[in-house]
Amino acid sequence: MPVSVELKTLNHAVDDLRAALASLRGKYGDVPTVARIRNDLERLQLDVVDVERLPAAPAGSPSSGEIHMLTDEPYDPSLWAEDADDEGLGGYHGSSR
Repeated sequence: MPVSVELKTLNHAVDDLRAALASLRGKYGDVPTVARIRNDLERLQLDVVDVERLPAAPAGSPSSGEIHMLTDEPYDPSLWAEDADDEGLGGYHGSSR
């Protein structure tokens, strides 16, 4: 399977990071901050290998750049009823009076 332009670019960026990390290790040693970057780079390299093994997304899938239009219709008012829970905002806990 031929390597895509995106993967070539990604691999080039990883190579640049590897070179920059080697320079950092030479300058600062393997201090905790540099060691964390090294671990992040190792994880990134594993993720790149995983991406290289993925099949291409089928045409028409959301990842293919297809645009989904959202309507301007108002939301159902019951979503904001007094006893509704606002997920992600800590939820409704009664009045603060």
